[in-house]
Amino acid sequence: MAVWSLWILLLWTASLPVAVTDAQVLGQVGGSVLLVAEHHPGFQVREAIWRSLWPSEELLATSFRGSLETLYHSRFLGRTQLHSNLSLELRPLKSGDSGNFSVLLVNTEGRAWIQILQLKVYDAVPRPMVQVFIAISGDAQPPKTCQAFLSCWVPNITDITYSWRQEGTVDFGIKSHGLFTDGQVLRVSLGPGDKGTAYSCIVSNPVSWNSTIVTPWESCHHEAGKASYKDVLLVVVPVSLLLILAGLLSAWHWGPCSGKKKKDGCANGVVPETETPLV
Repeated sequence: MAVWSLWILLLWTASLPVAVTDAQVLGQVGGSVLLVAEHHPGFQVREAIWRSLWPSEELLATSFRGSLETLYHSRFLGRTQLHSNLSLELRPLKSGDSGNFSVLLVNTEGRAWIQILQLKVYDAVPRPMVQVFIAISGDAQPPKTCQAFLSCWVPNITDITYSWRQEGTVDFGIKSHGLFTDGQVLRVSLGPGDKGTAYSCIVSNPVSWNSTIVTPWESCHHEAGKASYKDVLLVVVPVSLLLILAGLLSAWHWGPCSGKKKKDGCANGVVPETETPLV
């Protein structure tokens, strides 16, 4: 009987003039969200029907003359709660819960009010990873200035925004001329007076944010004292070749003149022959 009453109500209200309002609701995975059923103060609600419109059309909750019902087979089964003010609560939220929802309200005079809400569910932003890349000059001495590129990123997160802040300053944000790749990469020029200067990468989406602080001068000092791989090869390879060549010359010169007799013969320029004993 309740099912027939529901379908009759839906078909009957389809031909009535309705007022439609749109609203956007944001939620976070693992949290809860409240879809509020709004109406005019003088609108005395008698029936209410909550539905999911997209990505699939499903019946979620109903209220008929004060009787609340949420046990409908849908992807939200067991995660819905219809409050006394006819607002619908969804919890816990999943990443696939984003979509469009509608609530149909009918008052005691038979007038209908439809409200459409768009729900967007976002993942919580994890702590970003920051890498420091240093442009090393050819001088072996520590440079007076250090060009550093700070790269910030978070894995598997969409609809995020990157921003940078120099710690200890009042201004929030960095001038855009030093930003690359939609704010993911920051270029800074550092000197000896910037040893303690720290930068924080802030990653955010519409429902959460996270940050990581890094001190790039530590990487500048570390890289400046390291010899490059090419510089090492330019020293090691020639020295190794000279040592090998010297060893070969020494073996060739002293090989046939080892021993006392051979040294005497070598002094006269003749290498003595070895006598074969008689048997």
